[in-house]
Amino acid sequence: MNTCTFRAPFFNHLKHQSSNSLSIFQYSTNNSFKMNNSKNNPQLSFDESAYEAERLRLDAKARESMAIEAAEIEDDPKGWKWVIRKRIWDFMEASNIAQFPRPVHHRIPNFVGAPAAADKLSRLEVFLEANCVKVNPDTPQKQVRFLTLNGGKKLLTPQPRLRTGFFSVLEADTLNPSTMNEACTSVGVAKHGRPIGLDEKIKVDLIVIGSVAVDPKTGARLGKGEGFAELEYGMLRYMGAIDDSTPVVTSVHDEQLVDDIPVEKLLIHDVPVDIICTPTQVIFTNTSIPKPQGIYWDKLSPEKLSQIKILRQLKAKIEGETGQKLPTGPSEKLPPTAQRRQRQKR
Repeated sequence: MNTCTFRAPFFNHLKHQSSNSLSIFQYSTNNSFKMNNSKNNPQLSFDESAYEAERLRLDAKARESMAIEAAEIEDDPKGWKWVIRKRIWDFMEASNIAQFPRPVHHRIPNFVGAPAAADKLSRLEVFLEANCVKVNPDTPQKQVRFLTLNGGKKLLTPQPRLRTGFFSVLEADTLNPSTMNEACTSVGVAKHGRPIGLDEKIKVDLIVIGSVAVDPKTGARLGKGEGFAELEYGMLRYMGAIDDSTPVVTSVHDEQLVDDIPVEKLLIHDVPVDIICTPTQVIFTNTSIPKPQGIYWDKLSPEKLSQIKILRQLKAKIEGETGQKLPTGPSEKLPPTAQRRQRQKR
């Protein structure tokens, strides 16, 4: 039995506001590509003006949506996080340092210079010495995933939003040059990765995490607000795959560095970062913020639990091993975007 089962933090939780990202992929494939017909060689050309017009429309829609959210979260103790997120997302779009997929609102934003930041990350001693690296599945960290595999390391990647599975392990010796790049995408992870369960015996040497904003002086970090990075971290703690000494690194644009994340307002499950890599610099935060010790079940809402099968399995496993019923967090109202996704699945 894993000794982590009996730690107090497992009778705690992660509460977060789930917000689904807007996507222009469907529009692009239907409207931004035009067929150029030659005699026997039809080709697709990309309509940049149509793409940009739709991006701007969706960006305006995202801003309007977030304005409504901001009004609704005035009394939310986490409302200050959305103020910072919105400022960063807005600035990245306005200054055109945002990269596809756009708009970057409600995402871990892709940014100009992401490959350069990844290159700096790959030169870190903690990366060079790592045998297994856990990397988030977001677009700005795609190059980190590639460099992990290309360096002969084991790559651990979560299924997006943990709603379709748990983690997948990819190993360089099972791939060839033509499949390695594909393996760095969410589709490729599902195709080439080996799914693992909660009983997998694995040691993770380094965690790479995506961020919307991060404070270089304290290591305080904000994600996109769904809390999946914290859930992933908590489950890895449960598995014994990581501990307090496991370095946490993030790659961001320099404009995502902030100085107004109040450490005293961070929640017990918020994951701080030890190292920040940008396109121009590497920052060692020497963070003093405690790292989460597990999953804090007493704050995990029934609605969020119902979305993630692996969490329900873990809860049942712990209750079966301890003979004690775990607490449940307060109910939360899911954002309209999340509710629409559930209805579409029916």
